[in-house]
Amino acid sequence: MSAERDSAVGEQGSDGGRKTAKAAKTAAAGAPDAAREAASASGRRAAPARKAAAGKKAASAPAKKAAPSKKASAKKAAPLKKAPAPKKQLVATRKATASVPAAPAKTVAAHPRGESRTALVRRARRINRELAEVYPYAHPELDFDNPFQLVVATVLSAQTTDLRVNQTTPALFAKYPTPEDLAAADPEEVEEILRPTGFFRAKTKSVIGLSKALVEQFGGEVPGRLEDLVKLPGVGRKTAFVVLGNAFGRPGITVDTHFQRLVRRWKWTDETDPDKIEAAVGALFPKSDWTDLSHHVIWHGRRICHARKPACGACPIAPLCPAYGEGETDPEKAKKLLKYEKAGQPGQRLKPPQAYLDAGGRAAPPLGAG
Repeated sequence: MSAERDSAVGEQGSDGGRKTAKAAKTAAAGAPDAAREAASASGRRAAPARKAAAGKKAASAPAKKAAPSKKASAKKAAPLKKAPAPKKQLVATRKATASVPAAPAKTVAAHPRGESRTALVRRARRINRELAEVYPYAHPELDFDNPFQLVVATVLSAQTTDLRVNQTTPALFAKYPTPEDLAAADPEEVEEILRPTGFFRAKTKSVIGLSKALVEQFGGEVPGRLEDLVKLPGVGRKTAFVVLGNAFGRPGITVDTHFQRLVRRWKWTDETDPDKIEAAVGALFPKSDWTDLSHHVIWHGRRICHARKPACGACPIAPLCPAYGEGETDPEKAKKLLKYEKAGQPGQRLKPPQAYLDAGGRAAPPLGAG
């Protein structure tokens, strides 16, 4: 209302008249909407019209009332041209654009939500390549000299460490070197040997049972086919793939507890069933990579990416890991969490490959050596 009053007063000042504020308010209120729209549409022609109206003082009163309304409307339209709203919008847009990079900075390597299939395959294979450089000497961590020793050692490794198995099997194989020998063994004597591995009664039953099956069904030889291996007592797909990949050179994925934990942390799959994990991860890699992939993942899980306290600050693949930050991120503190050769400690094999020893690895001590 103050703008209308100012406009009305200014208009009357140019005509030399003395209109009161009340008359100006009445004139503005009585102006038709069409007159306001016309004034807004023809703002440039309003000035000549006003000059003509000023020269004709004999004009009727309604005409004089219309003129102030046109001027008031024209003056109202003027601020629209000077409105700084677009500038404010531009400034706001620039601020929003400047803040956009902050969001991806948190998610580039920290969360692959919405990751395409192609991006997942590339990231998974890059992780495997990185781990291959970190563990070029990765190998099965069970001591064995032949397929029979490997299948027995793998069965015994359930619910215990490979180190404990490696410390136990020398005495077992010294007394029962062949499937025929173990098939005819006294269970109580075998139990006594296997006691350090835990669940020794069930494990004794399994190794004697699989030895009998090898003798009766396969002529005392370990079969090299998955469908035959899984028929042996105590042998599942995990054990079968360990034997196939490391004793026969046939690719297979070993889905143990470390493998399951890491592939879920890396968002390679959300599956929890070992068979489904095997299928999901296997689809990301060429079949020829499966055995070495298993070694790389399992070694990393045992040395750096632990179940309870991952050493995130010492992890070589931290930039690729969606779970980075779940463990210790301080580099110095993370180093204290490393295990085996990464911490300057012995490994799990009493008879490791020469490549492992050449890389700085140390053989494990025999059972009872302290």
